[in-house]
Amino acid sequence: MKCYVIPSPKGIDSLQLVERPEPTPGPRQLLVRVRATSLNYRDLLTVEAQSARAAPKPDLIPLSDGAGEVVAIGPGVTRFEIGDRVAGCFMQRWVGGAIDETAMASAMGGAIDGMLTELAVLEEDGAVRLPQNLSFEEGATLPCAGVTAWNALVEIGGIKAGDTVLVQGSGGVSIFALQFARMAGARSSSAKAERLKTMGAEAVIDYRGAPDWDKEVMKLTAGRGADIIVEVGGAGTLPRSFLAARLGGRIAVIGLLSGMATLDPMPILRRNLRVQGLYVGSRRMFEAMNRAIEAGGLKPAIDRVFPFAEAKDAYRHLKSQNHFGKIVITHG
Repeated sequence: MKCYVIPSPKGIDSLQLVERPEPTPGPRQLLVRVRATSLNYRDLLTVEAQSARAAPKPDLIPLSDGAGEVVAIGPGVTRFEIGDRVAGCFMQRWVGGAIDETAMASAMGGAIDGMLTELAVLEEDGAVRLPQNLSFEEGATLPCAGVTAWNALVEIGGIKAGDTVLVQGSGGVSIFALQFARMAGARSSSAKAERLKTMGAEAVIDYRGAPDWDKEVMKLTAGRGADIIVEVGGAGTLPRSFLAARLGGRIAVIGLLSGMATLDPMPILRRNLRVQGLYVGSRRMFEAMNRAIEAGGLKPAIDRVFPFAEAKDAYRHLKSQNHFGKIVITHG
């Protein structure tokens, strides 16, 4: 089979397409013919690791996100049959409950081999059926960005109809969060481009034209603030998120796109905020999200699809930051 590996993380050009023997599924494992994968910002960090500590194991197969069909099953498999359309979970050993070290050690495309391959072995407990209304390409966008947004809004945010949700940017997590917010009957605003209005954002704030965007959020909410904030910027944007949240609001911290900085914790105390980091989500969250996607007819936003042979170009497109939504690689 053909797969991409990272012999040593020296940038996008360090990706190598190689031949490997076809794997065989073991007990309670599935062999999946991968039909599509998608990229996350984490994947760029992996191939461009800036330190030995951040470097993946040699010859890692990258990418956490992928979808395909089951072509073989190992002994003891009961949840799937040959021919089922599935997606792999970001963490192969996190079924439900609180995250732990075992789950962290099973993160695909990081701790273990990922999905940028023709054939992948998944744990039976580390896979879910694709929503019936989605293609392989659409299903491949779900494992990281989709589940992360679901965790932020539903598990952490406890979203309900009428809530005001603030999302930052136009990357995969932010757009999924916008879509889920609209499905839940929440009001939603975004600190990004006008195009988001076509996807249901009630208001758009251009942070370049309004650097004090927290004040704009307060104006839009009549001084109340956002109930839930999906925070992808990290330390560089958190201080304004503190000020944009309502008293007792919830902030789900997902990314560090704006770099590192020193933070003053006083607004957390004074405004009684709940600030929580998250690392994707469990299989049970994935399954709940898929039920909602089917019921609501949601379609993931795909920016562009690249063929398997042009995987490096997909990475370059991600690095350019010119995308809106998810970048997908189709495996044919």
